[in-house]
Amino acid sequence: MSVDRSYIRVKVMLIAPSVHGDHHLVSVNAPSRENPLGYHRLIGGSVELGETHREAIVREVDEELGARILDLTYLRTVENIFHLNGELGHEIVALYSGNLEPAPATEGGTLMESDGSVIPVAWRPFDDSDVDIPLYPSEASDWIRSHLSERLP
Repeated sequence: MSVDRSYIRVKVMLIAPSVHGDHHLVSVNAPSRENPLGYHRLIGGSVELGETHREAIVREVDEELGARILDLTYLRTVENIFHLNGELGHEIVALYSGNLEPAPATEGGTLMESDGSVIPVAWRPFDDSDVDIPLYPSEASDWIRSHLSERLP
């Protein structure tokens, strides 16, 4: 399914820590022109008309992972301006944190997109300085490094 990127989209994304608190869940996306190794993206999706961003993250996580969010906490809003295969995209992203119940498997987990496609998920370390695959939205990535990694054991 092609995504219309001709307008600014309102999104919600979740930083979902692992049971041990040293990793967080991301979707694993295919290589693109800009990212030949692929890229990681926080879990989440679009806010629908008439829906609050809090309602949207709860719905998205349920639809994509079949999970509910415990201790859901709003963190901040970030702006994501990017290119995907040469096409400009622009998103305003409400960023949340929370624990998943049930948590996806340590390896081999997937999520289901609204178009029925299945996307792998992985547990990315909070301290990702040695990870070559970029995390998007990049502004959220910078925030994770400066705030959440400070709380690791």
